Amino acid sequence: MVLNPRQYAGTALKNSYARDNVAGSMMPATTIALSIVNVHPASLAEMETDMLTFGIEEEFVFLDPDTLSPAHVAPAIQRELLATGYKITEVQHEFFQSQIEFASPIFDSREVAVDSLSTFRTALLSVAAEHGVVVAGTGTPYQKSSAPIMTEDSRYEEIATVVAALSQEHEINGLHVHVGIPDPESGLRCLNSIRRWLPTLMAISANSPFWCGVDTGFASWRAIQSRRWTTAGCPPHFTDAQDYRNRVNALIGIGGTPDSGSIAWYARLSEHQPTLEIRVADAQLQPWSSILLALLCRGLVATCLDFAPCSQPEPTSEFMDAALWHGARYGMSGQLVHPLHQRLVPASEAVACLLETITPALAASEDLAAVSSLLLQLQVRGSGAQQQRAHYAIGGRDALAVLFSSSAAPSIGFGEDDGYGDVANVPWPGSASSPVG
Repeated sequence: MVLNPRQYAGTALKNSYARDNVAGSMMPATTIALSIVNVHPASLAEMETDMLTFGIEEEFVFLDPDTLSPAHVAPAIQRELLATGYKITEVQHEFFQSQIEFASPIFDSREVAVDSLSTFRTALLSVAAEHGVVVAGTGTPYQKSSAPIMTEDSRYEEIATVVAALSQEHEINGLHVHVGIPDPESGLRCLNSIRRWLPTLMAISANSPFWCGVDTGFASWRAIQSRRWTTAGCPPHFTDAQDYRNRVNALIGIGGTPDSGSIAWYARLSEHQPTLEIRVADAQLQPWSSILLALLCRGLVATCLDFAPCSQPEPTSEFMDAALWHGARYGMSGQLVHPLHQRLVPASEAVACLLETITPALAASEDLAAVSSLLLQLQVRGSGAQQQRAHYAIGGRDALAVLFSSSAAPSIGFGEDDGYGDVANVPWPGSASSPVG
């Protein structure tokens, strides 16, 4: 695939990202501060109309409807989906035979992405129903498999041999977003800049509270599972693209890193496409949250490309490691590290900072209204982890199975009137006055 990244000038906005007082106008902690930046039309007119292209990789796990443990039906379901016209590059196998991945085409607009994800989920649900299994967009299954069956693949076999017992617990599923970049140096600049935003993206996407049939206490247990691998978490800060390449090459052959594709940082330069790949998110229950995360990632990359570097001190690797652990533990239900000021604040304030920072980019791509609406849906419905816990509290494993089955439906979150138009003062799920625990 050859991506055609947008390269606009936007000189009138050039120092917006360098402000020191971004958090100065945050609203009360119990609400998302959707105070949209007023972008002057003349500033937007200076931007070229071609927006950054992007792609989405969604991973799903098939579960037994009674036990919610992984069901090893992916090879058969993949064959049936390929028979309907999907390409082998789109419907891909994963590490275990209970998992499948949808690697989307290249998108240049939100509308095309929504249609593509919805169409695939419709097909996936139909075929899975014929096999009597539940399709779950979740970072970890409720119950791990007692005897997972690995996909027949020489590369997987090599990795499994090296990581030994870790391979048996690699039943984790993620959402990866690729955003087109003009060149490696631009991508490296974006990679450095996006580091500070990874804990916020993790919290928004957190969707794996259960493991081995119990509540782990974490919003993203997938994030904790992945920390045990040779490379994981926040990428280091690099001086330039050559420094990136040298340090990646030095890792190959060390531990469970047979090749550059097994570098498991939460953000990295793609080895095969001219993209920045952001890999911090858990797999998502609903398609609307997948779209939300993709648009947030594209907005961040556009902001990094077009605005002056952030004037705040660069967070250290150890600080980012701690911030990511904190985000995995509490998700959207407590405090997060502020992306710019590196202190704990209410989760809503961290999200508000993210939205305010990328508002000019979202306005330029005509995604501002959509992202604002989707963030309000997040506020009302809760993150995936919050929804899973709420359903489990009501009806245990059976209610969780219903949530997985209904949430994968492609229409959820994309109706013209979903009833979320006036929720600016709705408390965050998990707060004392919220109906969602």
